[in-house]
Amino acid sequence: MRDNTVPKRNWLLFLVVGLGVWNIALPGRTQALLPYSPNLDNEQLEQQGLALTEDVIQLVRFQQYDLALSRAKLATQLAPQKYQTWFILGTLFLQQDDLDQGLQSLLKAQGMAPDEAGIKFTLGNAYFQKGEYNTAIASLEAGLKLKPGIPTALFDLGNSFLKLQKWGEAINSYEEAVGRDKTFWPAINNIGLVKYEQGDVEGALKKWQAATVIDKEQAEPQLAIAVALYSQGKQQQGLKLGESALKLDNRYRELKFLKENLWGDKLLQDTQALFSNPSMKSFLSSLPVEPENKKKDEKTSE
Repeated sequence: MRDNTVPKRNWLLFLVVGLGVWNIALPGRTQALLPYSPNLDNEQLEQQGLALTEDVIQLVRFQQYDLALSRAKLATQLAPQKYQTWFILGTLFLQQDDLDQGLQSLLKAQGMAPDEAGIKFTLGNAYFQKGEYNTAIASLEAGLKLKPGIPTALFDLGNSFLKLQKWGEAINSYEEAVGRDKTFWPAINNIGLVKYEQGDVEGALKKWQAATVIDKEQAEPQLAIAVALYSQGKQQQGLKLGESALKLDNRYRELKFLKENLWGDKLLQDTQALFSNPSMKSFLSSLPVEPENKKKDEKTSE
């Protein structure tokens, strides 16, 4: 599993609260409807811009991202010297997979508030998505120095190490995330991914089984268990569990999707063997085709 998998699980809300946007003294709600009043001075305009961030957060809650983005852009025009508006705009760009504009806005926010850990965490996620894993690690570690022990940041850090095949560092980061949040199944799941690539199949199975205990409705650890069992010669168990997992989320039938979610070469090779079984091939052909927009959605970790 990758993070914005952690998931775009209202990741924006999590980080904004962490940055303390709600601690800003905001003008009244009716005032926020009149940002262009000629009687407003610069300070009042800034307050209106910050007030718009409250609207943005509410719109994100209801997944109205296009409207949220337009409000966030207006907020940066009204309050261009406030890091909070640029941070929110940058995060929204990332949620819409516009990495370049997201990074541009986030770097502006960081320039205004170099000691805000949440900005560094978000930049780390953005650099990870661009494939710049060493830069992601540097940004995430800088944020964790300012605000240690944030599970989602530790998870992103582990993912970055995993992509560089720094297995030990990846496991350490995931374990620290789980130490902070015992129910953080994506980190447990990804420890299993690392162990499988290291050849520790039994260790991987234990982690994936632990993840399913936390959340029985997650397809990824169940499919991973199925693949591992099938590779051990327990074909009927593997086939049955694999079908159950794909009924929960059939996006996992695509090897490309699995690779995007950090499945390694060994696990992908064994998954291909499972999917090539005649019985499984017949099952896969019966699954409905998901719309493109759903395929692009992130899994919830996160």
